Order: sequence, then structure tokens, then C-alpha cells
Amino acid sequence: MLIPIALIAVIVVAWYAWTHRDVRRCRWRADRTGDRRSLRKYTCVHCGAEAFTASKGPPKDCKRGLDRRL
Repeated sequence: MLIPIALIAVIVVAWYAWTHRDVRRCRWRADRTGDRRSLRKYTCVHCGAEAFTASKGPPKDCKRGLDRRL
């Protein structure tokens, strides 16, 4: 009985890690010098991406692959 429960727990943890892999890569730091009115600027320590957000807290997804000209 213990082996099936452990197997299910391992599958759930692996699934959670797989679905949240983009969040795990970026570590956002607030850059208050780049704020624009109500938008807050964040810079990723891991990949160097810059992002602005109006919500409370850092962005939830990695912005590394986005086009900078947009």
C-alpha cells in the first residue's frame, strides 16, 4: 500500500515541476529607477530580460523570448 502512494506522490511532484519550469528559471528584481508612472520595472537576474507590470509583484512568466521592439 505504501508503494502506490509513494509512486503517486512522485508523479504529482514531477508534474508540478514540469508545468512550472518557466517560472523557476527567472528571478525578478525590482528596478525602481526605471518605473514609468503606474508601471513597475523588473529585471531578471538569470536571463537579463526586462519587464513592466502594473500588478503587485513581479511577472509570472519568463520574458526572454519576447521581441524588444514591441
